[in-house]
Amino acid sequence: MKKLLIVSILIFTAFSNLFGQGFQPPAEGKAVIYFTRVTLYGKPVEFEFFHQDKYIGVFKGDQYMRYECDPGTQLFWASSENKEFLTAELEADKIYIVMVDVIMGVMKAHVGLTPVTIDKTEDIHKVKLLVDKKEPAVTPDDKLEKMNKKLEKFIAKQLEAYETKGKIEHKFKHLSPEMAIPLESLQ
Repeated sequence: MKKLLIVSILIFTAFSNLFGQGFQPPAEGKAVIYFTRVTLYGKPVEFEFFHQDKYIGVFKGDQYMRYECDPGTQLFWASSENKEFLTAELEADKIYIVMVDVIMGVMKAHVGLTPVTIDKTEDIHKVKLLVDKKEPAVTPDDKLEKMNKKLEKFIAKQLEAYETKGKIEHKFKHLSPEMAIPLESLQ
């Protein structure tokens, strides 16, 4: 009986590790951002994500999206009842984490984007549990292509609002190079 229990635990441990991939460094010369949603509040509400003028994915609930891009100045944003923008200055070969916040809205939940820093140990712990437990949410390429065509005018309108009204009225959160999280801290 004791042997059966030990074997069961070993199998369960090995099997559960198959689901999550853990944090992975970006491809050489790229930066990677983990958009993470650890709250169960507003679980059925989907948020759509954008990188500058491109739709990059959608997910809901306690999931995350791993997104690689070129280093340098970037603009990320998410859409729900509101539009939340995040400016970024990314370095090559670095890992960044953004907490996707769920905020009470009028008709549906609002989205927030909050950079996570190495000193936010509680947030890092929650994100690590999520990434170690689950595979990232991946939007298939055909859906990305379809949504980029479908949302072309919407994207242009939102970026115009960001450039004109948004920059004047809002102080956007910023993801800076020193906010990179060392891979060793995520193991």
